[in-house]
Amino acid sequence: MNPALRSSAAHVFVASLASPQPEDDDAHHLFRVLRLRDGEVVTVSDGQGAWCATRVVAGHLQQDTDIVQEAVPVALTIASAIPKGDRAEWMVQKLTEIGVTELALLHCARSVVRWEGERGARQRQRMKRVAREAAMQSRRVWLPTLSGPFDAQSVLQRPHTVLAEPAGVPRTELPFRPSTVVIGPEGGFSAEELAGDVPRVRLGATVLRVETAAVVAAVTFLI
Repeated sequence: MNPALRSSAAHVFVASLASPQPEDDDAHHLFRVLRLRDGEVVTVSDGQGAWCATRVVAGHLQQDTDIVQEAVPVALTIASAIPKGDRAEWMVQKLTEIGVTELALLHCARSVVRWEGERGARQRQRMKRVAREAAMQSRRVWLPTLSGPFDAQSVLQRPHTVLAEPAGVPRTELPFRPSTVVIGPEGGFSAEELAGDVPRVRLGATVLRVETAAVVAAVTFLI
């Protein structure tokens, strides 16, 4: 990570780097909560890899350095069944911090939690806010994609996909580096979901919760 990103007083996403003004909620956080003063450095990003440093000037942000365009990160999608309660928020937050490029939410055959209709739309919007806040906290310059919920079978058709399954092989025995890791619900995958030829990978010696398995998969294949 560039030292300027790590050492800035705060990091926010803006609509335009040419006019790097934060959204109202972010401005409130910078100037009311953090109480940033003139001269302090805030890094800003467009969420697509471009960023620059700014300085606080009279309650506004003023560009202070040239714009930097970072390389596209290693792509990894964690396609996960939705965990219960506030575990979903925790999962989104941690996967964003680790550096996952996409979190695809799944409806599996044995899923207990399903986000559908208006309630589902509200939940997705909330998770997008969680991901954005976590990306700012962790100084990411590429915003992750939050997609779905999808039917698990459709995601299993993606190239270079593996299933996280206790009976799977160690990661060193996989025939390729996965670009998508599929995490099932607490009840596990159905026989139909396991019926295809998608490789299965073992994430450890114990049975993991959905959100724990998602984080372990991200660490396993990104770090």
